[in-house]
Amino acid sequence: MAQSPSIEQHRIRIGSLPVAYDVAGSGAPIILIHGLSGSSRWWARNVIPLARQFHVHVLDLLGFGASRGGGPFVLSEAAAYVAAWMDQVGLERANLIGHSMGGFIAADLAAGFPERVDRLVLVDAAVLPFDATHLRRPRGMVAAARRLPFSFMPVLATDAFRAGPVTLAKAARELLRTDITPKLALITQPTLVVWGEWDTIVPPAVGQQLARALPNGRLATVPRAGHNPMWDRPDEFNELVADFLRASEVSGDAGVSGPD
Repeated sequence: MAQSPSIEQHRIRIGSLPVAYDVAGSGAPIILIHGLSGSSRWWARNVIPLARQFHVHVLDLLGFGASRGGGPFVLSEAAAYVAAWMDQVGLERANLIGHSMGGFIAADLAAGFPERVDRLVLVDAAVLPFDATHLRRPRGMVAAARRLPFSFMPVLATDAFRAGPVTLAKAARELLRTDITPKLALITQPTLVVWGEWDTIVPPAVGQQLARALPNGRLATVPRAGHNPMWDRPDEFNELVADFLRASEVSGDAGVSGPD
């Protein structure tokens, strides 16, 4: 049996800013970007399976996870921050996979730095502007909490505590107030929009709209998954993403359907 890839932990600085990231595997490079209140740990069920085929980089955004202690997180600067980190570690181009707020950042980077991005995967991504009540509806939040796997609860609680209420509140306000819809037409890279069937935080209808708005977007729904399909249904998620990244063109992607 082939040995599983090992995960290497790295810490560098971009100017005065600390950056923590993990690396595993070899092959075409992938960057995994977590969402609000998250960290690299949210991809724990995906790194090794994907690293068997790809060179996986898992980043902690400024102010989150192990990248705390520098300047404040600024959403409008996050794409440039990721691009600067790519320069620092020698990644000329990569495939980007962004979850929730990380999807916003990945889309912003693909639009603003198109030469740096090969393929794009947006996972339950908070890219389109939507009513802030989506994030405050008690019924939706309660439903999301009820569907959280027990194994994920300590990860969520610890990462939210480490980021702190100030960083979380500021990032959430920026996310709700920033509209990059005009940039979506600039995202010409093949893009897979992945959505959990049971997402009650960012509704699946948002995923359908996003896939339609992207020039080369396709929508794939992960059955019985909530807002975090990469954790809820890792086997299905990993296979879907790997098939998409291996495909030579988006029209030939296996397992990917167009938006309803």
